[in-house]
Formats: sequence, C-alpha cells, structure tokens
Amino acid sequence: MKKLVFTILAAGSLVLSNSATDVEAAINSNTNSVTQAATNQSVTIGYNLDVEQVASSKATKISGTYKFKHTSNVRQDAGTKYKKVALAKKGAKATVSHKKKVGSQTWYKVKVGSKSGWVLSTLVTKSTTKKASSKVKKASNSSSNSKIVSEALALKGTPYVFGGTTTRGFDCSGFIQYAYKQAGKSISRTTLSIYSETKKVSSPQPGDLVFFANTYRPGISHAGIYIGNNQFIHAGGSKAAVVSLNDSYWGPKFHSFRSF
Repeated sequence: MKKLVFTILAAGSLVLSNSATDVEAAINSNTNSVTQAATNQSVTIGYNLDVEQVASSKATKISGTYKFKHTSNVRQDAGTKYKKVALAKKGAKATVSHKKKVGSQTWYKVKVGSKSGWVLSTLVTKSTTKKASSKVKKASNSSSNSKIVSEALALKGTPYVFGGTTTRGFDCSGFIQYAYKQAGKSISRTTLSIYSETKKVSSPQPGDLVFFANTYRPGISHAGIYIGNNQFIHAGGSKAAVVSLNDSYWGPKFHSFRSF
C-alpha cells in the first residue's frame, strides 16, 4: 500500500515537473521570439537611419534669392532634429545655394545675414528684385513711347479740325488719342481728362505729353506729344506739325510735362 502511494505521488510530481518545464520553455521561447523580433527591428531601424543619412548627404547646387513666408528656424542641417543656428524673421531675404531631399521633404541651404543653415523649402518663396522688375517696365515703356512718336510723326501734315478725331482732320486731343491708339494704348478724348489721368514728370521721355495753358481759354487748353530735343508734335494752327518748345508763342504758354 505504501509502495502504491509512493508510486502515485512520484508520478504526480513527474507530471507537475514536466508541466513547469513546458511553461518555462514556452516563456523562454516567447522571450527569445520577442528578443529576436526586437533585434530584427533594431537592425531594420538602423538600416533606415543609414539610408536617411546617405540621402541627406546628397545636396544639389542651386542659386537664387528667396524670402521667408513666416518667422522660421534655420537649422544646422536638413531636418528638425538638428539644432537651430538662427531665427529668420518673416520677409527676411535669404540666398539659397543648395537643396536636398530628406524623405518626402525638400530642404534648402540658405544664408541669412552672416548665418548659414538649412530650412524647409515650403517656408520660403522665390524673390523677384524690384530693380529687375523696374528695368523690364522701363524697357517696355521705352518701346511703347517710341511707337507713339513714330505714329505721331506719320500724321504730320494732317489738317487741323476742331473736334476732329480721324486722319481727315484732328484737334489736339483727337491727335494724341489717335497716335496712342495706333501704338496700342487707349486714352481719354479731351485735353482735361488726359491731363487728369497723367502725372507730372521733370525729365520727359519721347512719347510723354506736354501741356499748355491759357491758349484759346484760361487754364489747361492744349497738348502735344514730346519727341525729344526740346520739340513736340501736335495738331495746332493749320495742320499737325513739329514745333520747338522755344517757339515764341508756345514757349510762354508751356505748363508741364506729364506721363501715364
């Protein structure tokens, strides 16, 4: 009987022992799996960082002047993880020298004042200089004014007709309106309305307007087109003609040079 009890107890202990071993093995197995997974993840993360670093190191040369759309941080390298080297105010100008991709983002290397660093491309916008814009506008105006002078000179000799607006005859404002229209610019019909649409200039260019006062009525009463060399062309007297601003009649009546 004692032997039977001992045998049963021994068998039970063996079962319990085997069960514990199985549980521990399972825990160790799971632990090893977790460890291996973590190790694999670590390897994968390390690989991704290496790829990012390689991608970040490839910069392409570009050039241009940009301005900041917002007050922004300028960083030591391309990425928000790098330390700030400067704070650029909204509207500040920056010279761009390089760009590079980091993931889906594009970063620019900029120089702001004496500081150089990197900013996200969406924080800046291309800047066009006023000087360049002014040169283009000036060249365009010069071309347009030359065309106006050419059209006006082609009308020389056309009869003067009070109220006239065609090549059969012009008055002063009709003459100006026609020449401008032939050059591609629409302006008002009367001397006073043209005067009000223009602004005074101290250094007239060919194609600008010259106004006279107190001719057949008090105040602004006549106008012509300045053609350079102190001369203007107008519809006055008996026909359209070129006249000097030193003319004994028109000289004293001179009022101002004006331009659109």
